[in-house]
Amino acid sequence: MRELLPIERVSPTDEAAILVLNNEHAAELSWLEPERLSFLIREAFYTRRIGQIEAFIMCFDQDARYDSPNFLWFRQRYPRFVYVDRVVVSAAARGRGHARRLYEDLFAQVLQAGYTIVTCEVNADPPNPASDAFHAALGFAEVGDAVIHGGEKAVRYYARPIVD
Repeated sequence: MRELLPIERVSPTDEAAILVLNNEHAAELSWLEPERLSFLIREAFYTRRIGQIEAFIMCFDQDARYDSPNFLWFRQRYPRFVYVDRVVVSAAARGRGHARRLYEDLFAQVLQAGYTIVTCEVNADPPNPASDAFHAALGFAEVGDAVIHGGEKAVRYYARPIVD
């Protein structure tokens, strides 16, 4: 059995590797330049990695200076929340439970910080049925949808209550 790698805070020395992994998945996420990634990490409520960036997650709370249309959709509807902006697992590390572990750690941090809801979005067009199923298994429920980026992309919005 493979030993579980620890979940660790992202540090400035991780940024180059995170940028590579993020941009390998730009179709599902969004392309980031180094300066934008540094800004987002500074604004983030929660950013963690597993291993030498086998996986990472980046989340914002309602007070973040962030202009993503998906984040802004939640900000217009929820007074206090944590938004999962991106979670990525490298191709070589898939199937090891990294995404689930990152979410479980996030839920514990959210509860400790006194938040009661975690939100995210999943692509509807292009479709991402694996992500839909994963989020449903974690207890997320659909709360809305939108077409963004001038009609290039359709998304479904999800929320999950966090309770003790």
